[in-house]
Amino acid sequence: MPTVALAATDGMLHFELALAHEVFTATSYDLVICGTGPVRLGRFDLRPDHGLDHLARADTVIVPGWSDVDVTPPDDLVDAVRAAHEAGARVASLCTGAFVLAAAGLLDGRRATTHWAHTDDLAARYPLVEVTPDVLYVDNGSVLTSAGKAAAMDLCLHLIRTDHGAAVANTIARRLVVPPHRAGGQAQFVTTPVPVKDAPLTALLPWVSQRLDQPLTVEDLARQANMSSRTLTRHFRSSIGTTPLQWLLTQRIRRAQELLESTDTNIDAIAAATGMGTATTLRRHFHRTLGVPPDAYRRTFRG
Repeated sequence: MPTVALAATDGMLHFELALAHEVFTATSYDLVICGTGPVRLGRFDLRPDHGLDHLARADTVIVPGWSDVDVTPPDDLVDAVRAAHEAGARVASLCTGAFVLAAAGLLDGRRATTHWAHTDDLAARYPLVEVTPDVLYVDNGSVLTSAGKAAAMDLCLHLIRTDHGAAVANTIARRLVVPPHRAGGQAQFVTTPVPVKDAPLTALLPWVSQRLDQPLTVEDLARQANMSSRTLTRHFRSSIGTTPLQWLLTQRIRRAQELLESTDTNIDAIAAATGMGTATTLRRHFHRTLGVPPDAYRRTFRG
């Protein structure tokens, strides 16, 4: 029976640890918890089965989320995770557990992901890591990483599917009342911010948001803001970090998301309401931005 070891130290997130425990005890694994106990996880105390050195005896090591990404993970945890991988273990991180794997050097030269709110931090701190922010998980074979929270479930089910096949993974998913596989990536779960600290944009952005059904151009926006198109683009880049057209497309996609989530309006009508013109154009931009077609998004989020 393959062994799955959960790494547990002070400062880890109990949600991901409990989630992994639930998933891997539901099928044919010998699951152990390894840590320097007793371990404090938020408001919970945990007594590990073994010390961290026992990670090297496992077939698969799971590193749950790390609660404070601004704090360097402890050396004993980092060393134990590195030693486990060197001993041949498959190592997977859940959510911000990727920071532990990165500190151990396991992500150097590899694609990796973490919670969307921390992908920039991961990329800045570990420049050798190829951070991929818009996926639910990344499988490099012996090293795997997942995005935040629910994406940890996606990765755990993926590991079971890899080890035991789709039928077993589907059975576990059904028991846990979750989909066995989710299409798309993190982008569909990211709330689009509208940062407005630039005075010329303060009135413009709400004006545009109320007219998303209209075929607006950069020239239209510049005229409304009483500036040239070049000046408007400069303000957008300095204040929001993108171009006027890209920002406008993001708002159209976000409006389409809202309509898909809250109404039964057909795709043609949503395309018209968001200024996309045709259902084909909406589907193309929606899929390119969020990784799933509008119909699949509606099935996931409607209600």
